[in-house]
Amino acid sequence: MALVVKKFGGSSVATPEKIIAVAQRVIRDKQPDDKVVVVVSAMGDTTDHLVELANSMTDVPTGREMDMLLSTGEQISIALLAMAFNKLGYPAVSLTGFQAGVSTNNAFNKAKITKIKPQRVLEALETGKIVVVAGFQGMTPGGDITTLGRGGSDTTAVALAGAMRADVCEIFTDVDGVYSSDPRVVKDAKRMKEITYNEMLEMARLGAVVMQPRSVEMGKHFGVPIHVRSTFSRELGTIIREEYTVEEKEFVIRGVTHDTNVAKVAVLGVPDSPGIAYKIFSALAKANIDVDMIVQSIRNVDKNIIDMVFTIAKPEIVEARAIVEEVGKELNVLGVMIEEDVAKVSVVGAGMFGSPGIAATMFGALSDAGINIEVISTSEISISCLIRAGQVDKAVNAIHACFFKEA
Repeated sequence: MALVVKKFGGSSVATPEKIIAVAQRVIRDKQPDDKVVVVVSAMGDTTDHLVELANSMTDVPTGREMDMLLSTGEQISIALLAMAFNKLGYPAVSLTGFQAGVSTNNAFNKAKITKIKPQRVLEALETGKIVVVAGFQGMTPGGDITTLGRGGSDTTAVALAGAMRADVCEIFTDVDGVYSSDPRVVKDAKRMKEITYNEMLEMARLGAVVMQPRSVEMGKHFGVPIHVRSTFSRELGTIIREEYTVEEKEFVIRGVTHDTNVAKVAVLGVPDSPGIAYKIFSALAKANIDVDMIVQSIRNVDKNIIDMVFTIAKPEIVEARAIVEEVGKELNVLGVMIEEDVAKVSVVGAGMFGSPGIAATMFGALSDAGINIEVISTSEISISCLIRAGQVDKAVNAIHACFFKEA
């Protein structure tokens, strides 16, 4: 007997026929005594359609009302999937995120799960029902519906699995596992049998869209193995866990990622004095705007001013610009520039630490491809470079070819 959480994305439940196929697959894989929870996203392009509806009403919808609207997409999916299970002779019940016990903070559109009390889920499982839970959503202590941001259904699934101490959380998607790079960009990308939480978290943070970073954090926190696999195949995919077990690492670098959803912000002529960086970044933090790739450089020694460059997500450009320009007026900076025509390419691997030459190899690959590096940032297990957006595919292939010559 096993307790299993399975998550199916929007493409897997895009039509009534696909919803029935998902129900049939879950039933086919289920052992007689298994307890199964299924987390689903909204059908196909439903979320995009709901965003369009909101934009037809107003250019600047409030976060609360957007979440009230967007959360309806998953509720359609869970009701239909529960109906499919019941039609096939398997009792099922659908639950919203709140009914499943998902509580979040007050950050509308990108809320974080603060706690999960899945009592109602466990009670339904004890009665022999398959439980279908709406991903991507939760509720604040004040009773407002929130959504968890892009890929939030992954986070719902892993968090539920952790809270219930499930044996495994299976993430079903349109690819058959985690690859060394996006297989749509790099034709000879290598599918991995296993990857550690830390490596997967870094890859997700740096642009690998197969998993949401917060979902990997949840897996690491609870120690829940995450199995990323294809909806359309019964083949095993990639297991995300704490340490490697069956696969010996073949390469120091485990992945080459890219992210085109970034913008570069340059704050020019900033006074070089204590507390200045705090004023800028604390203001952004209060607005829940994530900042990455921070670089500070001297602009004029005599005038004691510097330039400060960092990256943000493109959807947050308007809000970030307003905040930085307001703080800039207070600090009397020379100006604020934002560039959208940029992209981030990164290499990730726990084996980087203690392996000299990784940075040189990456920079050499970009140089040989005629690609200029604008910003560089590093961590213990990753190196990232900011380049022009139009060169991203060329950059990823060049870097991957250097590190995966035997793949």
